[in-house]
Amino acid sequence: MEDTMRAVEISEPGGPEVLRLCDRPVPVPGAEQIAITVDHAGVNRPDALQRAGSYAPPPGASDLPGLEASGVVAAIGPGVTRWAVGDKVCALLPGGGYAENVVTHQDHALPVPKGLSMAEAAALPETFFTVWSNVFMRAGLKAGQRFLVHGGSSGIGTTAIQLARAMGARVFTTAGSDEKCAACVALGAEQAINYRSEDFVAAMKAVGGADVILDMVGGDYLPRNVKALADDGHLQQIAFLNGPKVELNFAQLMVRRLTISGSTLRPQSDAAKAAIAEELRTRVWPLLDAGRVAPVMDQTFPLAEAAKAHARMESSAHIGKIVLQVR
Repeated sequence: MEDTMRAVEISEPGGPEVLRLCDRPVPVPGAEQIAITVDHAGVNRPDALQRAGSYAPPPGASDLPGLEASGVVAAIGPGVTRWAVGDKVCALLPGGGYAENVVTHQDHALPVPKGLSMAEAAALPETFFTVWSNVFMRAGLKAGQRFLVHGGSSGIGTTAIQLARAMGARVFTTAGSDEKCAACVALGAEQAINYRSEDFVAAMKAVGGADVILDMVGGDYLPRNVKALADDGHLQQIAFLNGPKVELNFAQLMVRRLTISGSTLRPQSDAAKAAIAEELRTRVWPLLDAGRVAPVMDQTFPLAEAAKAHARMESSAHIGKIVLQVR
C-alpha cells in the first residue's frame, strides 16, 4: 500500500460543487479493522447531507463522505479473524468511501455475492443494512402483510420492494412519475402510486391499510401515513426530506394501537451494525447469490466527477443506485 491516496473531500459546506479531489494519507486498520482497496463507492442521501453541513460524521470517523464501498482487503488489523488479504468484500463504512482506500470494522463487511460486479456490490451495504434493520428487525414485517415504501424508485425503495416481496409481503409503493411507477411494478410491487396525481392514503385504505410503512419523506407525510396505516400498523421513519416537525393527533395512535419508530444507521454501535450484518449474511445474501434480488443500478461516475453524481441524486431523476468508480 502506498502512503497517499486520491480522495474526494468536502471543501466547505454547500452544493455539489464543494466536492473536490485531494490527496490524503492512506488509513491504517486498527484493532478488528480491515483496510480495503476501494473499487467502487456508493452514493447516498446522507453523503449529500454531510456535504451540506447538516450531518456530521460520528466521533472517530473519517471526514470524507462515503458510507459503502466494494473492493479487496489490503491489510488487516490486530484481532481480525473473519477476513484475509485478497478477499473481495463490500462493506458498510462509518465514512471515507470516496477514496482509494478505507478502513472499517471486520464485522461490517460481507462477501461480494455470486455473479455481481464490484459496481453492483458497492450499491448493497447502505441500503440493505437500512432496509433489513428497519423493515424486518424493527417493524417486524411478515409474510402476507401489506407493506408501503415511499420513494420506490430510490436505492432504498428498490431494495425494500425486492426484499419485502421475497419475504412474502404484499408490496405497495409511491413514486413521482409513470416511468418510475412502472419500474417499481417490474421489481415486484403490487401497486405503484404516482404521488403527483394520486392520493396514497386513499389507495392504501382501499386495500385495507398498510401494516408497515417505510418513510423517508417526513413533514406533512407523517399524519397522512398515520391515516394510511391499518389498525395495529407500524410506521418506520428513516429520514425527513420534507422536514422533521409536524403536528400530529396522538388520539389516532392510541385508539388504533399504532406504532411510530425511527432510526438512523450511521451513529449505531459497532455491535449493532455487526448484528445487522449477521442477519444479512444468513437471510439475505443467499437471495443475492441465487439472483432472487439484485441492486438496481442507475449511473456510474468516475471518482473525479463526484459532484455530478450528487447533482444526479439530488435531481431525483435516478432509478436505483448511483456509484463512483474509484479504480
